[in-house]
Amino acid sequence: MEFLAAVEACDPPIRAMGITDYYGIEGYERAVELKAKGNLASVGLIFPNVELRLTIETSRASAINLHLLFRPDDHNHVERIHRFLRELKFSYLGETYRCDRDDLIRLGRAHDPKAVDDNAARRAGANQFKVTLENLKRALETSDWARANVLIAVAGGEKDGTSGLRDEEASFAALRTEIERFAHIIFSGNPKQSSFWLGHEKISVAELTEKYGGPKPCLHGSDAHTVTKVGKPDSNRFCWVKGDLVYETLRQLCLEPSQRVFIGEEPPLGALNGNIIKSVEVTNAPWLYQSRIELNSGLVAIIGARGSGKTALADIIAAGGLALSQRLNEKSFISRAKDFLRNSEARLRWAEGDDTYNGLTMTGMEELLDHPHVQYLSQQFVDQLCSSDGPNDELIDEIERVIFNAHPASDRLGASDFKELLLKRLESSRQKRRRNQLALEKASLELTEERALKDSLPHLEKDRDERRKAIDKDKKDRMALVGKGNVERASRLELVSNAVDMKQQEVNQAKLKLRALELLETDVANFREREAPLLVQTMQLERSESGLSKEDWKQFKIDFVGEVDSILVTRVAEAQKEVLKLQGVATNVDTEANPEAPLIAEDVQLLTHPLAVLERERERLKRLVGIDVQNTRRFNALSDKITKAEGVLTKINQNIERAKSAEERITKLIKARREAYAAVYEAIVEEEAQLAILYAPIKARIEEAGGSLSKLSFSIRRTVDLEKWAATGESLLDLRRNGPFQGRGSLFQRAHLKLLQTWESGDAPTASAAVLEFVKTNEADLRLHMPEGENKRDWAKRVSDWLLSTDHISVGYGLQYDGVDIEQLSPGTRGIVLLLLYLAIDGTDDRPLIIDQPEENLDPQSIFDELVTRFREAKRRRQIIIVTHNANLVVNTDADQVIVASSGQHKPAQLPVIQYEMGGLENKRIRQRVCDILEGGEHAFKERAKRLRVVI
Repeated sequence: MEFLAAVEACDPPIRAMGITDYYGIEGYERAVELKAKGNLASVGLIFPNVELRLTIETSRASAINLHLLFRPDDHNHVERIHRFLRELKFSYLGETYRCDRDDLIRLGRAHDPKAVDDNAARRAGANQFKVTLENLKRALETSDWARANVLIAVAGGEKDGTSGLRDEEASFAALRTEIERFAHIIFSGNPKQSSFWLGHEKISVAELTEKYGGPKPCLHGSDAHTVTKVGKPDSNRFCWVKGDLVYETLRQLCLEPSQRVFIGEEPPLGALNGNIIKSVEVTNAPWLYQSRIELNSGLVAIIGARGSGKTALADIIAAGGLALSQRLNEKSFISRAKDFLRNSEARLRWAEGDDTYNGLTMTGMEELLDHPHVQYLSQQFVDQLCSSDGPNDELIDEIERVIFNAHPASDRLGASDFKELLLKRLESSRQKRRRNQLALEKASLELTEERALKDSLPHLEKDRDERRKAIDKDKKDRMALVGKGNVERASRLELVSNAVDMKQQEVNQAKLKLRALELLETDVANFREREAPLLVQTMQLERSESGLSKEDWKQFKIDFVGEVDSILVTRVAEAQKEVLKLQGVATNVDTEANPEAPLIAEDVQLLTHPLAVLERERERLKRLVGIDVQNTRRFNALSDKITKAEGVLTKINQNIERAKSAEERITKLIKARREAYAAVYEAIVEEEAQLAILYAPIKARIEEAGGSLSKLSFSIRRTVDLEKWAATGESLLDLRRNGPFQGRGSLFQRAHLKLLQTWESGDAPTASAAVLEFVKTNEADLRLHMPEGENKRDWAKRVSDWLLSTDHISVGYGLQYDGVDIEQLSPGTRGIVLLLLYLAIDGTDDRPLIIDQPEENLDPQSIFDELVTRFREAKRRRQIIIVTHNANLVVNTDADQVIVASSGQHKPAQLPVIQYEMGGLENKRIRQRVCDILEGGEHAFKERAKRLRVVI
């Protein structure tokens, strides 16, 4: 009873217990009797563990320990165990002893006549009884019951286990291999042993399979020979086994050693309690046989015949997790049965104690949620993402979501989704690209103007000469208005008139200067009052994450570094004085009273006088030379005409001087344009580098994962829309004209040959040199196709902007699977990629994942090769619920729970009653249902095997 109390007081509690006896099950039988009387209430499974000793000795002079773990399910298992054990024999002094209590007592007394007490004699006999490996194998070969109801375990330690079969010459290596191959289970708590038998050490799983029959589970108990050791294994190496409290779980862990058993102080951490659905309950649902369904925290497989209610359960769970509205369509159970679900509500109970719920016809409200509690991939949603029409926005969105989640929160720059993070990452390079594109366009515009100016030099010089002739003619015509006999005065009038014209130009220039200075004062004031504050406000908005205080931002006040106000005040005053000085004030001399008195002496330079005096002097001379009223008007008109013409001539002369020096500026602008284009391309290259950083975490995750996942790859690539670029260029040309680019396609072909490769993979200097060489080489040919009626300067600017544009070059990413771009994959392979994203790459999303029939687009071989391992790995970190017809996704993933759906008869105006049966694969009835339902049932499976000449 002290032993029983120790078992019941264990923490963590003991749920399954093997009762160990040497060569018998007396202790097991006693424990079963006590269990029947209400003891060991916390223990759900008790099974007999018969310990044998082989005739093989370790290096520490101990016999190899072997254990027989018997199934306790049959009502007559005790009698069958005794019958089997009697097949084990030991010879001593010419007598043969069987493995039962009476013979062990006889052996004990034969060996030690002093052992009078039966119990002492049994102990002595058990100590001497040894079993040969051949004897044990033969006993198993002759008993169908034993082979079906016993598991063999061998100790793995050095004292009494197979590790003790070592010497310098490895003379026991073959024997050790034979024993370990014979065993189903290794008794060891050593982490290195466990790792070895899972294929994680020197030999692989394939080599384990070839040499030992496959991986093997390591089990470890307290081996309590005293009460103080009960439930206290060495080094706190508790043995945690996953499965129902039935013997079949032990068989299952032999098939799934990596998934079903773990040795350590705490059980392995799977999904967090906050993300485990403990149960789903539906209220007001007379169409459900049971309203509450308990769910396992690992992989839950929902199976059943067509129309049995499989998808109904997935929809219900998604509704309770507030995720159904995102995947709802007319084919879903909720949509088709909505008339019968008006008052039904789905409620999820989470492992940490919280509930989430929603009415089954109120799923539209879920759209207000940014992040549902579960992730639901309905069959229709997966079909849509994997459609044969090619990747759509939703598939790209899912890929980008996974990429975003691959980034640690600390590397997301405060972004809430992929697009926001992308904008933040690319902000600098794209801003650089925009700025340099503007600089490029400005340089191109100025270059066009300078070249036009240079080309216009002959025309300007001709225009200058023509205007000079016209001015000379007008001056002659003006002199013709002077009366005869006044040649000397007329000559003086001509000089004064010319001086008036020249002085008027000086006044005009001075006024323009004054106007410019006054406008500059306005510009300075406007910049301070409006533009500078707006610029700082924009910076504050765009860089709000900088964390600067109001006081900090005050330091960003923008102003001119020099004393611009005093400079402008001084210069405006000087300009005003200059205008007044040049204009002057008319003299008070009465020219009419004394018309012969000159206002300006003939020996004085005329231009030293202001305009007002010169104009008065011209008026005096006009009267003296006898110009009448009519001719005065004509004289004044000609004078105005001459003044304006000379102003235009001055500008023409200035343009001629600029045209003569245009070549130097053209050289500088070509250099500036080359640098600007190179800078634009540098920004493109920088964008590639930033995208590489953006995709680095997910690439690293793929590379680390290996296996089928290594077929996935991401690449950063430049995309060049050459057709768009060529089409834009052709729209500027007259392709009907005879020339190099006559007809469509010639421009595309030439660019394809000279530019495409550089655009796709070249660096900034190479791309800049190639484009500008293309411009230089084709400039003359392009001019041959200028449309009639086009303004040459405007056309040249548009052509230049097009040639040096980069909007046809974009940077993005490509997703490949097994070397093929996702755009070119079949729907089935695209489905594999999608599931790999969810199961293996999306490591940060630990919400329950519900997938409805993921196999619909996939072939069975792909499911086994590509997805089974991923499902097995993913269920360690998140709860997964799948609706499936595929046996691979139930059996080979070692589903932790199978829910079998079935429905009753359909009746008019009501839903058929849906029933769900639950259990693990270790549950015999569940295994039978799996065999009956999946992929045609057991009979269909056997028929396929027969036709394929496959031995089952």
